Amino acid sequence: MAYELYYWPTIQGRGEFVRLALEEAGARYIDVARTDGGEDAMLGYLDDEHNVRPPFAPPFLKAGKLIIAQTANILLFLGERHGLAPATEAGRLWTHQLQLTIADLVTEVHDAHHPIASSLYYEEQKPEAKRRSHHLIAERLPKYLGYFETVLERNRGRQNFLVGANLTYADLSAFQLIDGLLYAFPKAMARISKKFPNLMRLHANVAARPRIAAYLASERRIPNNEDDIFRRYPELDQ
Repeated sequence: MAYELYYWPTIQGRGEFVRLALEEAGARYIDVARTDGGEDAMLGYLDDEHNVRPPFAPPFLKAGKLIIAQTANILLFLGERHGLAPATEAGRLWTHQLQLTIADLVTEVHDAHHPIASSLYYEEQKPEAKRRSHHLIAERLPKYLGYFETVLERNRGRQNFLVGANLTYADLSAFQLIDGLLYAFPKAMARISKKFPNLMRLHANVAARPRIAAYLASERRIPNNEDDIFRRYPELDQ
């Protein structure tokens, strides 16, 4: 069985956290919206009035008869299936908790360039975006990244993983988070990343994993762009 991943075809976005897990697991999957007619198929699921459990928005994953939406929910499912989460209930819940915290920061990063409304263009809210980005860089990034640095430190140096002694989907998501921040805020990250050596080492270690390295070098990895969650606007990189 090949999984079917439904997400927008031109951005990494929230779907990239799922792609990374599928790639690390070596799982067969189809990135449906990047195939001919795939985006229409994705929208068809969202608009299907006969679906009693409709997803609210992409990403969602079709696994056999299951349709699973919400990034953290999809990763909870894949983590247990593919050895990307601990075997114990406590460990799985802790990994899920970390993923939800990453999701919180991803939302804050998005809102830095769209602080008023997602329906407005960035150019329609630039003054507010500059003010919001200042607080993101000065206050929120240090708080969140400091939290993950502490989690790594308290994991007793187990090969620099967030949970236990093995890689989990939370490590893959932390990689994607840092990778996006390095793209969007290169000046700020050059300044503040020195305070988080374990987190930056985790980013480098994940990037070097054979399957992830191959994926990052492939055409399957969508390049960063200014339609995505992580956007490089120099005027916001304070």
